[in-house]
Amino acid sequence: MSELADEYRLEYFEEEGFVRKECPECGNHFWTRDEDRVTCGEPPCEEYDFIDNPGFDEEYSLEEMREEFLSFFEDHDHERIEPYPVAANRWRDDVLLTQASIYDFQPLVTSGETPPPANPLTVSQPCIRMQDIDNVGKTGRHTMAFEMMAHHAFNAQEEVGDAYAYEGEVYWKSRTVELCDELLESLGADITGVTYIEDPWVGGGNAGPAIEVIYRGLELATLVFMCMEQDPDGEYELKDGNTYSFMDTYIVDTGYGLERWTWMSQGTPTVYEAIYPEMIAFLRDNAGISHTDEESELVGRAARLSGNLDIDDVDDVEAARGDIADQLGVSVDELRDLVEPLEDVYAIADHCRTLAYMLGDGIVPSNVGTGYLARMVLRRTKRLCDNVGVDAPLDELVDMQAERLGYENRDTIRDIVRTEVEKYRETLERGGRRVEQLAEEYAERDEPIPTDELIELYDSHGIQPDMVEEIAAEAGADVAVPDDFYSLVAQRHDTPDTGEETADEADERFEDLPKTEKLYYDDQQRTQFEAVVLDVFEREEGYDVVLDQTMFYPEGGGQPADTGTLSTDDTSVEVRDVQIEDGVVLHRTDEDPGKGDFVNGRVDTARRRQLMRHHTATHIVIHAAREVLGDHVRQAGAQKGVDSSRIDLRHYDRIDRETIKTIERVANEIVMENTSVTQEWPDRHEAEAEHGFGLYQGGIPPGEQIRLIHVAEDVQACGGTHVARTGDIGAIKVLNTERVQDGVERITFAAGEAALEGTQENEDALYEAAEILDVSPEDVPATAERFFEEWKDRGKRIEELKEQLAAARAGGGGDAEEVDVGDASAVVDRIDADMDELRATANAISEEGTIAVLGSGASGAQFVVSVPDGIGVNAGEVVGELAAKVGGGGGGPPDFAQGGGPDVDALDDALEDAPDVLRQVQDA
Repeated sequence: MSELADEYRLEYFEEEGFVRKECPECGNHFWTRDEDRVTCGEPPCEEYDFIDNPGFDEEYSLEEMREEFLSFFEDHDHERIEPYPVAANRWRDDVLLTQASIYDFQPLVTSGETPPPANPLTVSQPCIRMQDIDNVGKTGRHTMAFEMMAHHAFNAQEEVGDAYAYEGEVYWKSRTVELCDELLESLGADITGVTYIEDPWVGGGNAGPAIEVIYRGLELATLVFMCMEQDPDGEYELKDGNTYSFMDTYIVDTGYGLERWTWMSQGTPTVYEAIYPEMIAFLRDNAGISHTDEESELVGRAARLSGNLDIDDVDDVEAARGDIADQLGVSVDELRDLVEPLEDVYAIADHCRTLAYMLGDGIVPSNVGTGYLARMVLRRTKRLCDNVGVDAPLDELVDMQAERLGYENRDTIRDIVRTEVEKYRETLERGGRRVEQLAEEYAERDEPIPTDELIELYDSHGIQPDMVEEIAAEAGADVAVPDDFYSLVAQRHDTPDTGEETADEADERFEDLPKTEKLYYDDQQRTQFEAVVLDVFEREEGYDVVLDQTMFYPEGGGQPADTGTLSTDDTSVEVRDVQIEDGVVLHRTDEDPGKGDFVNGRVDTARRRQLMRHHTATHIVIHAAREVLGDHVRQAGAQKGVDSSRIDLRHYDRIDRETIKTIERVANEIVMENTSVTQEWPDRHEAEAEHGFGLYQGGIPPGEQIRLIHVAEDVQACGGTHVARTGDIGAIKVLNTERVQDGVERITFAAGEAALEGTQENEDALYEAAEILDVSPEDVPATAERFFEEWKDRGKRIEELKEQLAAARAGGGGDAEEVDVGDASAVVDRIDADMDELRATANAISEEGTIAVLGSGASGAQFVVSVPDGIGVNAGEVVGELAAKVGGGGGGPPDFAQGGGPDVDALDDALEDAPDVLRQVQDA
């Protein structure tokens, strides 16, 4: 009996006459109303028992089943809330994608720091689980993209009072199971056939008892009761090997798979026909997949057993497929030929839905984070299409799912997919050569290409493992692709890269100090104030001064700290930097102003105003970029400065000059409107409900109330300082754009006086160029283009003349010496020319079938040796011998090599020895 066994002895189970049993197949404990039941009911202990025999009274579509669920819980006193995006890093920084409905409320609600948007609540949350990618299509039930229908209740122990943002008990385990039973019964399920499997849950430092709800072979729901936290002194050791103890809060965290409930209602061979019927039909027709009645019957029988192909439960998927073939009485090859094309079609439909969710919610493909995961799914989908023979454009397939999901940015989604497909094609051309090289290396070693190399090939070059297999087979190398290959790849990228942990532990010196009152939020235009020095702490270089209140803005949110002075009647100290730690603002000064003294603070006004202009301008520029490029554009980083600022934007293509001019024009229109810039402190949930998670462009603030900055139609959560009206910015000038990484574009701009200075610097450069070229400024571009074309033409002409000269010398001009080297002949000559001419002459000589040994003293002593095909002389060895004679070295492949040394005086003697060197190398 598990340590949590008592947690499963529910009043509801006792009242309804449930019995607890142990499954003889898997060893799991489960609860059932049926005293005669033997197994737990979940594959592989049992097969699917609802295919062609639906488990509910009526057939439901996805939309109908979602509404049935949400309405049921609304009727049972739950409040329906809108789903969150699939990109969980919009409101939390510890994960990338939303994998469960509880992600919507972590970490702020689950920790009790903020209240939930409703309690209890119900939601149907779109989710993406990359770890299921290798199961999609095979098991008949796995989807990478899915909706987790859920109901949640947030409880706190009575004795803790109002210590948390919610208090008391809403409901707990027995009521949760009762609600599940009632829902099943309302749909016509035979609840005597439902089993509840004990499966303790652990994750993210929390844990608790959990129950898997199984009906007719299919897991329909998981009921998690989050009530424990990791504790080294905890009395409960759970399956992850850690110990846990009970918390003051306890949360009902349920997950009902919308797709599986829909499948149960229809009884189709797989979940995919139930949830993507039109797309599956289209893909089968496009790929030319059709079956006879006999084949269709075999596919249906195989579908009932496909739950046994779960890579999480079996060590070898192909071995498991062989067992299924034996049960069906067919060969494994016959079964594979029949079902693998269908598996690919199922995966394509699912992956296209995943991409529609990702791109529809604004994820931009790139090489990092959510962008990497989107690119991985897209490239795998394209490969699956190629494998199974689907020739419909991928952007059309993704659009089919985007239309069904109701996204309004479908044109952008299609544009992103088309761009990515072209990038993938270019990547394959480059990466294929790397695969050939790697395959040859491992074939020579007589070793298979290891999994780490396969993952690196995919990570760096986008090469799918089946493509590696094909290329490797031609080189005679083996490849063993793990069944969970794509899950392994996803594991590298499914959590945010938080970088090195460089932050120091909280300084104990500040623990007893009150939080500093931040005057800069009350009046951002004010730069003078009075305060009391609460304490002064000596540092290696200077002092940390803590005041009771301050107008100095501490560094944060990409905005540099204010500078200025703190003055008393006796002294004035310079504030060089300002930081904040746990709400205590630290003014870093060059001298000690004196603890307990009154000080007059003065912020550097010019610096503050310029930083305010740049911060407000940052909001305006990203708003303008979204207006011009699309709503998918999101901030990837920003840094404000005095002379200029920069903002990094997630976008799938380069931003050309004309687009930048449009962004600049839109931004300056907002400036010229001179609209007011306002702030407010609303409730977090109310702000998110009204404005969405686009609020968090610059980061995710803590707390129940958050500060919002309104600039025209733009609204962002922000802690920085801003101008009072957009007209105070003066002007915004884009100085530069560049791609900082794939999928991220940087715009550098200046505002106010810095914009004027930047414009004048550009004009100065233009006028200086005009003066040098002796033309008017407006004629500079055409003149520069003409000069550049003339320069290129002259370069080409010089190369042509060099080649002609080389050919003339090779044809007998100059003082060349021709010597015999075995059956071949060689030309040995000194030509004091540059290396380009030397190489060209050597190549011209060897093309005539003669070995060329040429030396030059134009820049040190240099040699070039070129050997025609079929002559047994190694050019690299010859150059090495000759270069050694002039105090240097060199080498290269057998047919062409070059080298040299500093001793020009020894060059002629070395060339005189060249015939002997040639013969020695040939004899060797």
